[in-house]
Amino acid sequence: MSKKQELQELIERFEAMVKNQTISFLSEESFEDIIDHYIRNRKFRKALDVVELARTQHPYHVIFLVLKAQIHTQLGENQIALDVLEQAVVMDPMDGDISMTRGSIYSQMGLTDKAIENFQQAAQLGIPEEEVNTSIAAEYINQGNYEEAVPLLRSAVEANPDFVYALHELAYCFELLDDKDESIEVFTLLTDLRPYNAMVWFNLGVSYSRALMYEKAIEAYDYTLVIDEKFPMAYYNKANSLAGLEKYTEAIACYRETFKYEEPRADTYYFIGECFEHLKQWDQAMINYHKAARLDPTIADAWLGIGIVLDQEGRTQESVHYIKKALDLEANNAEYWYIYGDLQLKLGFFEECEMAYQRVTELAPENPNIWLDYSRTFYEQRRFESALEALTEGIKYHPTDAELYYRMSGYLLSEGREKEALAYLHEALKLDYTKHNVLFEFLPQLRDQHLIVEVIESYKK
Repeated sequence: MSKKQELQELIERFEAMVKNQTISFLSEESFEDIIDHYIRNRKFRKALDVVELARTQHPYHVIFLVLKAQIHTQLGENQIALDVLEQAVVMDPMDGDISMTRGSIYSQMGLTDKAIENFQQAAQLGIPEEEVNTSIAAEYINQGNYEEAVPLLRSAVEANPDFVYALHELAYCFELLDDKDESIEVFTLLTDLRPYNAMVWFNLGVSYSRALMYEKAIEAYDYTLVIDEKFPMAYYNKANSLAGLEKYTEAIACYRETFKYEEPRADTYYFIGECFEHLKQWDQAMINYHKAARLDPTIADAWLGIGIVLDQEGRTQESVHYIKKALDLEANNAEYWYIYGDLQLKLGFFEECEMAYQRVTELAPENPNIWLDYSRTFYEQRRFESALEALTEGIKYHPTDAELYYRMSGYLLSEGREKEALAYLHEALKLDYTKHNVLFEFLPQLRDQHLIVEVIESYKK
């Protein structure tokens, strides 16, 4: 009989005894299992009743007072829980679980210093160091102090590589700190300590993925799946890495493997759609984007994907509707506004395009390309001063971007303002001579102007 079956039989037997009012003696372990069952099922009042019954049969076992305190904490009754622990201390002042539970209560109350003090006290009373360090690290994480949390969590997982919660928290800290090198170092070490631990290999794969080392990431995910073939996130992350290597067909197959072990997710369908988009298989991309949007109408990228595919199919007017749906969900997404502007420009709606590009300049002024495109909308409407103003603003944000200077030179030359144009051209050539062809791409007729060609040639090395 499995442990799950044994527990179910124990619960049924216990509930029958309660119903018939024929309570017989149960071991301490049996009571703990029953209480834990009710806590996990959030039947806290029932769990409290069992605690009181357990204390009548085992009056000198402090564990039941600790469990009682934990239940009151779950009910939001922190002060009652602390009072119960005071009773427990009287019974056994050397029980480390009391200090751990008290620390957890103070943590919930936001009293970090008191929480850490109790966790440290628990370490002196025999609670395993990795458990204590993980609890203290959680306090640092709650404060956003990830640097302090990392060494504690690292110590915990090196002491016990099977400590799943500590593994998750350590990976989380490395991600927030963007510390790829130490992350790879730690999880590589752990694979040596626990070569058959799927979670360790999985986190090593995540570490490699974050470092864009996709081949190594895939290798780590493959080890994960050898150990546990029913690990959906390993398939999902492996698929992401395959997509990162532009192996889109393999990535699609890997994404679909997740459906064997978990309910299909909207983001999985979205990424499948994106892979088909890269493969220019528009019908399949559309199908999967629609599946993503049906599962989760708030996934803006899916609506965006539908819009992009419609545009690729020559249905640009229809595509605008879906880009708007994406913008309704993420009104401050610069990429969405940029695409919306591009589509409006393609349709010849300059006013809408100008509005969208302006929004991008507000949300992502660090993107030099938007200043080129924004200014060009004015230039193509023969609004030269507005075009110059837009580029001038762009140059303030990107004083070393040669293309902005080349474009400014082109605008000025087209207006016959040769002296000003040459000043910008000289600056552009100083910044990056190799990009001078962008000037001719913008105004091909300048190839016939000897002065311009001579200036450019003078910078040739």
